[in-house]
Amino acid sequence: MIFEAIPWWSWSLILFVFTSFLGIVAVIAGVGGGVLFVPIVSALFPFHLDFVRGAGLMVALTGALSAGPHLLRSGLANLRLAIPFALFGSIGSIAGALVGLALPESTVQVLLGSAVFGIVVLMVVSRKVKVADPEHADPLALALRIGGSYHEATTDTETAWSIRRTAPGLVLFIGIGFLAGMFGLGAGWASVPALHLLLTAPLKVAVATSGLILSINSAGAWVYLHSGAVLPIIAVPSVLGMMIGTRIGARLLTRVRPRIVKIAVILILLLTAVRQLLDGLGIGL
Repeated sequence: MIFEAIPWWSWSLILFVFTSFLGIVAVIAGVGGGVLFVPIVSALFPFHLDFVRGAGLMVALTGALSAGPHLLRSGLANLRLAIPFALFGSIGSIAGALVGLALPESTVQVLLGSAVFGIVVLMVVSRKVKVADPEHADPLALALRIGGSYHEATTDTETAWSIRRTAPGLVLFIGIGFLAGMFGLGAGWASVPALHLLLTAPLKVAVATSGLILSINSAGAWVYLHSGAVLPIIAVPSVLGMMIGTRIGARLLTRVRPRIVKIAVILILLLTAVRQLLDGLGIGL
């Protein structure tokens, strides 16, 4: 087989180059690196799915931690918004990681393929929905003092905001954390729409705060680490490649049409979802 002819150490180099490219695409397309990493790497590389999921959570975690300080200094990310939802999400993340490691690989592949299909639908539909900034916070948001203001650079104005439907949002983030822990996808793909569409936080605040939530919501990574499912030979080049790629992608963002890249990402995710479903069902290509 072709895999047997490739030296074991070369997989780390190939993975580093590949994840660097993946990081560029993730930034330009406006999606989290973890969303692309797990389904694509598990479909193209000869690694066990548990190791890919463990590395995927480490990729999502380190990316969120590296971006967190800048987002806080910019005033877009909000700790009062992030902490309660991140804590509920972390409970789900740990539970999801435990369940994901206990399930057979074929079952996880079928569920992962289905989840990726859901992500594709979310990517296509969510862009068509616009939600106005809320005028008043709900009682729970007021009790937790969730809200604030941020500087809108495009109009040079200060925009005040608050949130609604806080209680349903907390329950929803348990489910988001569960999926993130089970599949190692991170949670940015779901937390941004939840914060913006359900809780009615401004989109820029939702995007920025999602990174802070993800840094806590990746608690399931420690379950994979404790279980020996985080291999340095996979995780280290993946993290380095993704961080370098996201920096390059940020520089290229103004020169490339994100819509074209997003369409390409959707097509790639569709193909990988089909591959995961076929592998999980035992149907060879």
